[in-house]
Amino acid sequence: MGLDGEELQTLGGYMAGGGANVGDDLVVLMDHLQYACKRIAALVASPANASLGKKKNNKKIESGGHGDTGTSNERDDPKPLDIVSNDIILSSLRSSRKVAVMASEEDDVPIWLSNDGPYIVVTDPLDGSRNIDASIPTGTIFGIYNRLQELDHLPIEEKALLNSLQSGARLVAAGYVLYSSATILCITFGAGTHAFTLDHSTGDFVLTHPSIEIPRRGQIYSVNDARYFDWPEGLKLYIDNIRQGKGQYPKKYSARYICSLVADLHRTLIYGGVAMNPRKHLRLVYEANPLSFLVEQAGGKGSDGKNRILSIQPVELHQRLPLFLGSAEDIEELESYGDVQQLVNPGYEV
Repeated sequence: MGLDGEELQTLGGYMAGGGANVGDDLVVLMDHLQYACKRIAALVASPANASLGKKKNNKKIESGGHGDTGTSNERDDPKPLDIVSNDIILSSLRSSRKVAVMASEEDDVPIWLSNDGPYIVVTDPLDGSRNIDASIPTGTIFGIYNRLQELDHLPIEEKALLNSLQSGARLVAAGYVLYSSATILCITFGAGTHAFTLDHSTGDFVLTHPSIEIPRRGQIYSVNDARYFDWPEGLKLYIDNIRQGKGQYPKKYSARYICSLVADLHRTLIYGGVAMNPRKHLRLVYEANPLSFLVEQAGGKGSDGKNRILSIQPVELHQRLPLFLGSAEDIEELESYGDVQQLVNPGYEV
């Protein structure tokens, strides 16, 4: 019951017919997935994460995460908190008996769970985990596909991989869980984007942001512009123009950058604008596809700077690309500058 006496709709009630009517199998799967995310939320907020989140050694290391890398190196290495979160999600999905394959950013290859599970789950179990020590928001990203039954005759390794490499246009559900001052599960089942906030008094995710509509244009851009001098000329010009109110929108934009993809996207969904990483860094399967589906269902766009993300066919499990997410008019304006992908990626020392 809300403060005004209104009955609050839970995620379970919404899925069971109060809003989505997604079918029993997906209800069961999401029940297990939301339980896993509640466990991760408790872990992230626990004093125990001070030891779990620490780097493996105190050696000076380079690049990684969403903000600062050009190469794969130690800052991209899984940290204990990532691995624990991955194990929590794997255990919950296995227990659901509704998942054939789980493909995770933390695993080299997909994991085959069940011969008759109807769904495929792709996930980044704990995005932004290197910010844990500073208590900066983190998140879990996930996408759900139907199992391709026409592949059932193939060897396990092959059908696990091919099921995981489905185009984002085939997603049946996608979302993220933001671990911040509130724990918020934002999800789409292909009919709008909705956000549910964890009520710690009941343990339920309750609907707080129904039918999110991202503004057609915002006034905020989110990017690590300390890397401005490494950017291509088109991206520099776009940022210069919107900063000065010389773009298609006559007001000056403000910069807001958390360096946590889920947190930067959540703000963008609510206020509009664009969140971006112009480098070939973010993963198509685990990050770009699920978040683009979510943004499109809220009326926004997801792009690699040239192409619609959901139209890109993955060819590698850990395939990386530039990512631009946000308000439809902002993304269209950015794409019109042409040269916005940072293809030269120097290693950044921190």
